[in-house]
Amino acid sequence: MGAIVQLTAQHVLEPVGQEPAGAESSGAELTGTGLTSTGLTSTGLTSTVARLRAQVERVQGRRLDAPVLPVHPALAALLPGGGLQPGAAYSLPRSTSLLLALLALPTQSGSWCGVVGMPRLGAEAAEALGVDLSRLVLVPDPGARWLAVTATVAEVLPVVAVRPSGRAPDGEVARLAARLRDRGAVLLVQGPWPQAEAALEVGEPVWEGVGRGHGYLAGREVTLTASSRRWPRPRRARVMLPDAAGHVSATPEQARPVQPVRPVDVETRSVYPLEARAVG
Repeated sequence: MGAIVQLTAQHVLEPVGQEPAGAESSGAELTGTGLTSTGLTSTGLTSTVARLRAQVERVQGRRLDAPVLPVHPALAALLPGGGLQPGAAYSLPRSTSLLLALLALPTQSGSWCGVVGMPRLGAEAAEALGVDLSRLVLVPDPGARWLAVTATVAEVLPVVAVRPSGRAPDGEVARLAARLRDRGAVLLVQGPWPQAEAALEVGEPVWEGVGRGHGYLAGREVTLTASSRRWPRPRRARVMLPDAAGHVSATPEQARPVQPVRPVDVETRSVYPLEARAVG
């Protein structure tokens, strides 16, 4: 088992200052582009495109050319862009398995991840779901200033997960969002979060391996639902979380069982069975 870096709030806490230089509100408008129908030189066009690009990046909350951080293929279709967008925040349920599944590939690909405010997170469970413990930093008890601790960790780590211990003021949330955009960090929040890139939910759990009063839990099948302002409707996927090996995996579509049909004979008013035939 790899080593975990565990810190206290005193090691990471620093006052949250003003917005990073160049950071603006996510509600920035595409104004002042300087586009005119005449007199636009190649230099002016380059400058205009650069300003447009910068403003679009501020509106979207991420760099347009920034590659996404990878996630497991079973989860990729549930996230805009197929991965975790630098500078974006994601709203998650209080599911440790889902959180660890999202952290697995980023740590394996070399990204450091921080987890704030989750003292019961188990190292063995994290490693079983694929998290590289040598790139995991834990701040189990950030205290009342959990948001300031999270913002500080986001200064140095590309992925930060947090379980809020209270409501965050709107101004502090806006400053944290600006810091994420400036640093290109990803924020995973266990709970609702304003302006989240996507919100994930876990439902319809079914455990495998349990018989009538006996057996061992071998895997859990769940439905993941993802909502995003970039999609017209939510997306759903059925996955094993965890599967028999303790990992996350896609669930193959199961054919629905064909139910016998028992129509009523109009002449005799009797019911007779009719074999159901599968339609090709």
